[in-house]
Amino acid sequence: MFGAEKGKAANLDGKGLYIGIVQARFNESITNALAQACRAELASLGVADDHIEHVCVPGALEIPVALQGLAEKGGYDALIALGCIIRGETYHFELVANESAAGVTRVSLDYQLPIANVILTTENLEQAIARQTEKGRDGARVAVEMCNLLDGLE
Repeated sequence: MFGAEKGKAANLDGKGLYIGIVQARFNESITNALAQACRAELASLGVADDHIEHVCVPGALEIPVALQGLAEKGGYDALIALGCIIRGETYHFELVANESAAGVTRVSLDYQLPIANVILTTENLEQAIARQTEKGRDGARVAVEMCNLLDGLE
């Protein structure tokens, strides 16, 4: 069974972990809130502030190449992708959502590095606002849990 063993809590001890965060600036009010919640949760899990590298990119489509750059640099136990894509009137929403998600997954698999994908895909701004804090915290927890899970598999 993957994750926490049945009946056991997930290992959310972030002490000693190094985390990279890539944040899209598009829909910046949402992504700033995601980042604030994520960083606060990382701190509560024991990840030291000086063990976090936080970089910003223009939008969701640029997130995978920045993640790849951090993965190439090395030294990270996990990465976190933060972005917000809100549906518009054109097909562009599907393209950006699908391609950014595929890119994040590809980097994770290519580098065997956990990446918490916190690129919100919502129908409207209200849905994004409703999710910004919870999903930011979730990203931190996913990153830490997956680091510990993969360490346990080695």
